[in-house]
Formats: sequence, C-alpha cells, structure tokens
Amino acid sequence: MDNLDNPIALREWAVAVKALEEGKQVIVLRKGGIAEETKEFKLESPSFYLFPSFEHQRPELIVPEASGMVAKTQAEALAWPGQARVTSFAEVVEDIEVTDAETLRRLEGLHIWTENYAEERLKWKKTKPLHVLILRVFKLDRPQTIPMLDSYGGCKSWISLEELSSSPMKPVLDDLAFSRQAAEVKKRIFG
Repeated sequence: MDNLDNPIALREWAVAVKALEEGKQVIVLRKGGIAEETKEFKLESPSFYLFPSFEHQRPELIVPEASGMVAKTQAEALAWPGQARVTSFAEVVEDIEVTDAETLRRLEGLHIWTENYAEERLKWKKTKPLHVLILRVFKLDRPQTIPMLDSYGGCKSWISLEELSSSPMKPVLDDLAFSRQAAEVKKRIFG
C-alpha cells in the first residue's frame, strides 16, 4: 500500500466515509471541489486515507435509510473538538468516468446519495465527467486522532495529512463480498 508514510487523504463527506467503512457501498462520486486548482477532479494517488468532512453534507441529500447517519457522524465529531479522526484507508480499484444521467441512475441503490443529488453532481461543471471511484476500503486497527488544521478545510478533494502514524489495517469486506459489489457497479455502468 502506497502513501502510508507520505499520507495523502481524500476529503469525503463523513457520512460517505461511514458507509464505506461499514461496507454499505464501495464507490464514491467525485467531480472535484470548488477550490481545486485544476477546476476538475484528478486522481492524485491510487491509495489514500479517507478524511471525513462535514461541509455540505445534509440529511436531505442522503437516501432516507441512511440519512440518520448524518447526525451520528456530526455527534461523533463533537466528541473530538479541534481534532479530526482518521479511521480508514482506501485503494482505487477502478476510476470510471460517467457523463450521462441514465448511467448514473443505474447506480441507484449502490450509494447513499439521493438520485437528485447524484445528478446535481453530474451536472455541475457540465463539460467534466463524474468520476465513479471503486474503492477497496481498509479500517485502521488504531484510529488516528490528529489536530484539525486550517489546511484540512475548504472545498477541495485532496489534503496532505501531518502527524499521522501508520497503523495495521484490515479490509472492510472480505475478497468475495468486495468482488461482488465491485462487479455489480461495473455491470450497471457497462451493462
């Protein structure tokens, strides 16, 4: 696994990080943040830590069966004021570009975002594709609590973490369960 010593992290909604860590989904939908230098999403690394973000996540943007996780992740964050908890690591198995709403709709049920919000992400920056990242996620044996630095905030995809020590980790899903979920994503995208 790369980047364990030079830790880069993907900022993702805390509720999505939780869904990934619980094996409820194996994908994230990325278009890039407002503060991205290139104004589009670029895969900076094939492996990275998942950094829970609370900006923009709202219960009404999450499917009803998962919307309660928004309050749960916010309550967990309040337990660590001025700090951030990094609890997982991910490897990109595939980066698939989606450019049409019909393909995106076929992924419904494989992620926690509402269909309307997923389409909003697709339509934002219309000339740029939406990246569907299939991630193999690993839960850290020892969650890392680090100071919340100003550089970790803002609407951007990638951050460089400081003061993070390596930790043993285990895959969230066994090989078979992960393969099944990843295959279902590809089947729905490519037919």
